[in-house]
Amino acid sequence: MTGATHPEQPPHTPASRPGGRSARVRADVVAATLAEVTEKGYDGLTVEAVATRSGVHKATLYRRWSGVDGLVAEALAASADQPWPLPDTGDLREDLRRITREVFDVFTDPELGPTPTALISAAQRSDVGAAALRAFFAARHRQAAEVAERAATRGDLPAGTDGAEVVRAATAPLYFRLFVTGEPLDARTAERAADAAALAARAGLFTTIQADPEGN
Repeated sequence: MTGATHPEQPPHTPASRPGGRSARVRADVVAATLAEVTEKGYDGLTVEAVATRSGVHKATLYRRWSGVDGLVAEALAASADQPWPLPDTGDLREDLRRITREVFDVFTDPELGPTPTALISAAQRSDVGAAALRAFFAARHRQAAEVAERAATRGDLPAGTDGAEVVRAATAPLYFRLFVTGEPLDARTAERAADAAALAARAGLFTTIQADPEGN
C-alpha cells in the first residue's frame, strides 16, 4: 500500500452525515477503522479487514470511501464531530493548562493513547488523510478558541485576539514532541506550553489588529 491518492482521483470528501441505517453503517465502519489502524498501523490497514470487522461489504466501503485513505479521513471527520467540553475556570492560563493537560493525558494513557496516535500517524501518510487532519485540527481550534474569546470579553486579553491561534500555540509544542521529534512528553511540559501561550496572548502577540508603527 503506497498511501498516495491516485492523481486522477479528486480528494476524498467525507459523505454528508445521514441518519438511520447509513449512520449506523458509518459508526460501524469508523469503529472498525479505528480498531484496525490501532492494531496494525497504516501499513496493515486494509479495506477487506475493515469490511470483515464492521460487517459492511467491501464494495460499499470502496463506493463510499474509495479506499483506506478515505476510511482514515472519515474516522477523523467522525472524531471532529464528537463534543469537546471546554474548561471555564474564569482564568485563561488555567483554562489552557486544562486543555494541554487533556492532550497530555489522552496521548500518554496506555489504553487511550494508541488509537489517536495511530490515526494521526496514518493521516500523515496520504494527501487525503493530511487534508482531513488539517480540517480536524482547524475545527478543534475554532471550538477551543472560546476560552480566549471569553478572556477577551473579561478584559484579560487585548481586543482582536485570535482565539484559535492562542489554542494552537498552547498545544503545538505537545504535538511537536509526539509526532515530530519523539521527545518525552510530561505534565510539566504541557503546563509550560499553556503558560507560554497565555503570556504571549496577554502581550498581544495573537491579535488580528495590526499595531500602528507610529504608536497612534
